[in-house]
Amino acid sequence: MVARSWTISSDISVFIDPETILLRDFLSTLSYAHELDHDWFLFALSRGVSYFPFHLDQAGRNWLGEDGRVINLLKLQEFLSVNWQLHCFEGRMLMAWSNSEVPLHMGILPPFLYGKGLHNNWVINEVLHSNFRFLFDASRTVSNFYLFDLDGHESDRSAKETAIQEIEMRGWEYSGNRHLGSLYGQLYFRGANFTSLVKLVKCDGKFMFSSTGENVVCSTGQQGLHSLWKGKLINSMRENEIVDCLSDVKSHAGVINCSIMNHLNHSVELHLPYSMESLLPIVADRNKTIVLAVAGYSYKDMLMSWVCRLRGLLITNFLICALDDDIYKLSVLQGLPVFRDPLAPSNISFNDCHFGTKCFQKVTKTKSRLVLQILKLGYNVLLSDVDIYWFRNPIPLLQSFGPAVLAAQSDEFNATGPINLPRRLNSGFYFAHSDNSTIAAMEKVVMHALTSGLSEQPSFYDTLCGENGSNRVGYNKCWEPETNLTVHFLNRDLFPNGAYQGLWGKRNVKAACIKKDCYILHNNWISGRMKKLVRQVSAGLWDYDISSRMCLQSWHKTKVESYV
Repeated sequence: MVARSWTISSDISVFIDPETILLRDFLSTLSYAHELDHDWFLFALSRGVSYFPFHLDQAGRNWLGEDGRVINLLKLQEFLSVNWQLHCFEGRMLMAWSNSEVPLHMGILPPFLYGKGLHNNWVINEVLHSNFRFLFDASRTVSNFYLFDLDGHESDRSAKETAIQEIEMRGWEYSGNRHLGSLYGQLYFRGANFTSLVKLVKCDGKFMFSSTGENVVCSTGQQGLHSLWKGKLINSMRENEIVDCLSDVKSHAGVINCSIMNHLNHSVELHLPYSMESLLPIVADRNKTIVLAVAGYSYKDMLMSWVCRLRGLLITNFLICALDDDIYKLSVLQGLPVFRDPLAPSNISFNDCHFGTKCFQKVTKTKSRLVLQILKLGYNVLLSDVDIYWFRNPIPLLQSFGPAVLAAQSDEFNATGPINLPRRLNSGFYFAHSDNSTIAAMEKVVMHALTSGLSEQPSFYDTLCGENGSNRVGYNKCWEPETNLTVHFLNRDLFPNGAYQGLWGKRNVKAACIKKDCYILHNNWISGRMKKLVRQVSAGLWDYDISSRMCLQSWHKTKVESYV
């Protein structure tokens, strides 16, 4: 969302939690900030309120008390100054900044899970230490709050103590964000305390900036912002009425003390508290179907591009099996539904795990074993390799084949003729229903693969279609008599492999596939991980920016140049 703000043609961007309630002094603060003569960044901490006896009128313009009378802004502010708790560490705050060519901070924004702690604190800390913008705390001039603890239970702990303990007790999302916050930027080494930052206050109807530790204020009408930005207040005003006003503002606002540097830990082990069995009911769609991908760290970028593409198609029922600890940790940090396979092969090669290698053979046998496990748990499985680009959602079509049918991609390269020839079943993309026939057939495949010195792909064909295709039916099917399973080889115009009609060699691969109404395009029939990457990125079939670890969007300005 922060990245997207740079593509919007507005003078100001505002970042706020959707459950936060703003009062109208927010607009006057933004109007004042807009007139500053330097690029700026402000934040306002949100106050937690457990009791709020006011409501809006029918027009949504005025706040009314319990007696139905209109409540003015001053009364609301007085109420909030007494009835509030501050949870700095939850990320409940407003941020706003001037849009210009000046970046917010050095470096890149980590792939935080928004709403799971630390995101806003990290951004503010980076803005401060990058020193590109004038940073100030507008918590005293922007009245904003959120409702919490609606049951009215009070806590004897301080707000700071409560927030820290709650974060430590929370799940993997919060641990992941803390881990990222310690690895990226300067927060782990130079965490700022919000108390030390310049504050925007309002006295006698005028906005002023206040320093910390002494009653020194500065009006921007008397000097430029560059002196403020460098932390030096010149031509300071110490008039008694200003000092009295400032003291009164501070007393009503309370002491805001937020420092989280000591609560970061990049050595904590990242672990999802979910097994494959527990993730399935969370991830599966209403038809109990999941999309399964199996990947090791060597294919991390292709995995993320694959995930981004599925998300772009609004497909969320996918599940990742991690073959090693590195891809598992990356998947956790990227917020993916991932699980470890305790039986996965070890020592997976980084650059030598492509088709035909011993490494490839071991990895593929893991896939069929996992599919069988999931089928036995009552879920349908669409197995997809991560080197497959999805143009549109194939799940409804694949589900329509019904039970006792395995719908699989054909690896036949000839443009004409049968597509179910010997060993032309591609085990990198197939749909399996959870039914007795399919489960029995998959058991035969897995057992055959265990005793084979090849990959699982020949085991699929030899088991289901018979050696030399003895169980072939017509030009695009096989029938396995013992289990009564039909194998349907998918139309290659809709599900082309990497050698079909030279699609990867087209000048505009995407346009050629869209013209054919392709559902997918497999990036196979090419040997080597880097060759796959270069071909896919060069064709524009790439949806992930490896530098920012963000999915590429239509509004994204980043150019993918890492592999080409």
